[in-house]
Amino acid sequence: MIKYNPKNWFRHIFAIRRSDTVFMIWKELVYIVIFTLGLAYVELNYMGDISIYSQLLAVYSLIGFVLSLLLVFRTNTAYDRWWEGRKKWGELVNNSRNLAVKVSVICPDEESKAFFSRMIPNYAFAMKEHLRAGVKLDELDLTPEERRELQHAEHVPNIIVKWLYKRLHELKSNNNITEQEFIVIDINLKSFADIIGACERIRNTPIPYSYSIFLKKFIFIYVTTIPLALVVDFQYWSALIVAFIFYVLVSMEILAEEIEDPFGFDDNDLPTDDLCAKIRKNVEEIFA
Repeated sequence: MIKYNPKNWFRHIFAIRRSDTVFMIWKELVYIVIFTLGLAYVELNYMGDISIYSQLLAVYSLIGFVLSLLLVFRTNTAYDRWWEGRKKWGELVNNSRNLAVKVSVICPDEESKAFFSRMIPNYAFAMKEHLRAGVKLDELDLTPEERRELQHAEHVPNIIVKWLYKRLHELKSNNNITEQEFIVIDINLKSFADIIGACERIRNTPIPYSYSIFLKKFIFIYVTTIPLALVVDFQYWSALIVAFIFYVLVSMEILAEEIEDPFGFDDNDLPTDDLCAKIRKNVEEIFA
């Protein structure tokens, strides 16, 4: 995730980053300019009286309004997914701290404290990579036996939660913690499964395919036909106007696609690596 100062807005206008959409679609922009120039040439030289096409501007204004509503809905839907993912990771940070605090105070067993101090951050790191391409065991603090067991696991975060519950149950069975203390700790531990379930729902449920395809086709048809109305007044300058319209509309769609899955490596995705490092640092400090 890119960190920036939103108050320095003038600097951002002239800032150039590889994440800018113009670098992603520059080839398409060139194609649109060439296509528009060719269409303008044909319209100006072979289509006779083209003044009648100026009336199409009213039609395209109405279509553009409908298209803008669709893009607003698309962007808002994607941002809702991004923001929900951020809230869930915020819950993970808070519940990890709360769980560590409760165990460090309630549990008298030093070996169990050391176990929880390893496994609480391990869960965060495992969840981070589980939502990407797969868990990196080298990021986890594991014993050789634990590592061997996780090498064959399909859902590593589930196994880590199971270990945490198993150790918590042993503490209760050995009368190291009371039933009430078990319930108090269980509140935070239970939230781990709820949080990863919500994040998996966000990752595994993209926008419906038919809606995404329709919006792309709508943008394409709109951009490739609007030169018919613009050439009347702007002639060959229509190529630059159409390219700018294409850049704005397609950029909105690209940005929406990027943030609707906020757990990856894109510049606008959530800073899950930093959040995991923060959890590990906080938990180690609590158990120190």
